[in-house]
This record gives sequence, C-alpha cells and structure tokens, in this order.
Amino acid sequence: MIDNLSDFFTHGWMYTVLMCIYAATVLSVVAVILSENRNPVKSLAWVTILLLLPLVGLALYLFFGRSIKNTRMISRRNRRRLRRRERLCHSDPRKLGLSHASLSQINLARSLTGAQFYVGNSIETFVDGASKFDSFMADLRSARRSINMQYYIFEDDRLGSSVADILIAKAAEGVTVRVIYDHVGSFRVSNNFFRRLKAAGIATHPFFKVTFPQFGTRINWRNHRKICVIDGSIGYIGGMNVADRYVDGGRFPRWRDTHLRIEGPVVAALLYSFVVDWQFMGEGLIEDCVAEPAVLSQRPGAISGVGAQLLTSGPMSQWSNVAFAFHKAIAMAKRRVFIQTPYFLPTEGLLKALQTAALSHVDVRIMMPRRSDSAMLTRASASYVAECLRAGIKIYLYDAGMLHAKTIIIDDEMVSVGSTNFDFRSFEYNFEANIFLYSEEFAASQIEIFRNDIRDCTRVTPSQWRRRPLKFKVAESVVRLLSPIL
Repeated sequence: MIDNLSDFFTHGWMYTVLMCIYAATVLSVVAVILSENRNPVKSLAWVTILLLLPLVGLALYLFFGRSIKNTRMISRRNRRRLRRRERLCHSDPRKLGLSHASLSQINLARSLTGAQFYVGNSIETFVDGASKFDSFMADLRSARRSINMQYYIFEDDRLGSSVADILIAKAAEGVTVRVIYDHVGSFRVSNNFFRRLKAAGIATHPFFKVTFPQFGTRINWRNHRKICVIDGSIGYIGGMNVADRYVDGGRFPRWRDTHLRIEGPVVAALLYSFVVDWQFMGEGLIEDCVAEPAVLSQRPGAISGVGAQLLTSGPMSQWSNVAFAFHKAIAMAKRRVFIQTPYFLPTEGLLKALQTAALSHVDVRIMMPRRSDSAMLTRASASYVAECLRAGIKIYLYDAGMLHAKTIIIDDEMVSVGSTNFDFRSFEYNFEANIFLYSEEFAASQIEIFRNDIRDCTRVTPSQWRRRPLKFKVAESVVRLLSPIL
C-alpha cells in the first residue's frame, strides 16, 4: 500500500505536471493564432485541430502554421542604398501611352514593394528547355565580370553537371560566381556536388538550410525563384530549374515550360532581388553594379521596347504581393484572362475574381496539365474545375506532357511570367518572383503561344466532367481540404 502511494505521488505528480505543461502549450499556441488575426477560416481550422488532436496539431502547426510576415529580409538602410542605385535607370510609365488598367497595375506593384518600372527592354521567350539552356549556357560562357544564379532546384544530373562545369571554368578565369539553391528543393542532390563548386571558388549557399533544431521553423518556407543575372546586363527568369527533366521531359513525353531572356534596364531589378536574398543569408551586401545602358543585341525572336516591372513576394512580405497583383489584373480585365499553371489551387478571392470576370463576358481560359508531377496536386486542382465551369470559365487540360509554365495574359497589353504557381503555396509560403511586361507586341506573341498550346489540350465540358469516376470526385474533395498547405 505504501509502495503504491509512493508510486502515485512520484509518478502521478510528474504526469500531472507534464499534462499541465502540455495543455498550457496548446492553449498558448491557440492564443498566438487568435492574436495574429488571420483569415477566420484558417484560424478556426488550426484551433479546431489543436483542440481535437493536440499532438498532431502541434506538429502540423510547428511545420506549416507559423507566420513570419513583416520580418525584414534586409535593413532599411541597405534597402534604400540598393533602391537608389536601381532608380538610376527607371522610367515614368505615364509617358508611354499605356492603358489606365496598366498604369493602375504598375502603381500597385510600386506600392507593394517599391518596384520600379523600366522601358526599352528586349525580351526573348523560350517554351522548351533545350533552347533555353543552349542560350543560357552560351551566355554563361560569355560572362566577363559576374554570374549571380538562383534556382529552386540545381540537380547533379547531366544538365546540372554541364552548368557546374561552365561555372567552375568561369571562376577559374576570375569571374565572380555566386549560386543560391533552395535546400529542400535540391535536397536529393549530393553534398559533393556543391562542395565541388565551393572548392572552385564559387560562393555557393543553400537558402533556409533545414537542419535541427531549425527544421520546424524553416521547412515550410522555400525560395522558389529562378533568376540569373550575367555581367549585370543579361537576365533570365521563368519556370525552369536546372535539371534534365526540363529538357528531356523526365517521365513525361514533353516538359512544356516558359522562361525569358532579358536585356535592358529591368535587369537591375533582377539583380536587386538576388542581392536581397544573398544579404538575407548573412553573406553581406553585394556591390556589383548593373552594366551601363548599351545597345541591345538584336537576337532573332526577341521583342524590343517592352516595359517591365519585377514583383517579388514571400512569407515575410506585409502583403501577398503577387496574389494582389493577379487579383487586380483579373478584376480590371476587359477582353481576356489567359492562365497557364501546373497547379490550380486559387485562394477564395482569386477564384471569385475569375468567376466574376467570366460572368462579365471576359474570355477566361485556364490551362493546366491533365497529369502533373504530383498526383495529390492534380487531384486538388481538379476539385476547382466544376466551380469554374459553372461561371463559364474555359478549362483546358494539357495532354502532351507536363505543363509547368506560369504565365498570365491580360487583354492586349499585360503579361506576367515567373516562378509563381496559381496556388496557395506560391501566394503565401514561397519566395517568388514574377516579371510583369507591358507591350502589345509581346502580349500578342504570348497569346499566339497560348493558342498553339490549345492544340495539345482537351477542353473540359460540364457534362464530361460530371461523368468522371466517383473515386476521383471523393479523392478531389478530400485532398482539397489540404489545399492551404499543399
């Protein structure tokens, strides 16, 4: 009896204390969620799972629920210093005869991030990896001063090794080479691959390296940008990472993507974005200067005289920058909204904006892959199709392979290309970069590309969609519940 009482007071007391600590932790997390004043639906979802499944809820919140909004990536002093350097070549969009909608869009981006607008840019579009990387590697070989390269995925496969060999050769010639790769995006890549770059004198760093004990505080926030600036005068931005599948399709018959090669003053904005990310990793402020304005090369297929503005977004931003820009562009559309995206998981506001535009007789078309590189995201994307069809939105399923392009075309003047998928993760959790381009000629070229891609698509009809197997409908409904964290 005495032994039992002793065990009770010893172990029972410890158990009670642990349970009190556990309960206090759960209630503290609930209090933090409520104090953040987030979207009520999200807050309620987190509170519910924490109260019903505390252990699971705590783990999920640690990895996926925490917010880092309004955290500075760079000091105000350094930001002003960089912006002063960037403003040397910016332009006044009011002098270009742009539409009221375009001017309003430009003002929004400036208010969100201070993004400057530039005229006189030359833009070349690549819709396949072979042509993009042929051009990209040729430009790398021609570098004389600096290469600043940032990719979500930098594989150690055939293509990645070829790019690495060029970077190592340029570093040996005295060119300053810097590489940022996302640690999770490139998680499968051997450490020896990046050690080889470092041994060659290339400054190589993972973004938000996921290690213990920082695992839970970093795993959910990824740098999804694909930017490269060569000698301060040539820029690349778009949807392609450095990996063989972007050239040979991988397990798909074809990998359809969109990437841009840019010459002109807006390259300063690409370099600015890279410098901010570099400084955020604690690597100091880069003093590379953008090249002086020069005569642009007359490359076949390039379109000149394009106005451009770079908009970056991320979990540290005060606003959901790219989502805001997309929302405004869709809301102000008069004739067309053409969207290409590998994953279609819109926020409630963006879904309503698309439906409103379609119901207003704007030609709204959304193109996505029939089968993406993620079965779960394919099912989650499909869960939104019925709501789109009811509003008159035209849905096209790309049948020729993996559609990975991230392009939005608005009316006859504005195009957005970059790394941002039309989904929750890109809008809220990833560091993204999209370039907004203003030119009737460039918009016409992108409309032609979109219409050519339609030939490889099947348009979804309401009757066909209703007849799809029940197991698909159930899977879509279940997976949609996870949309905010996919």
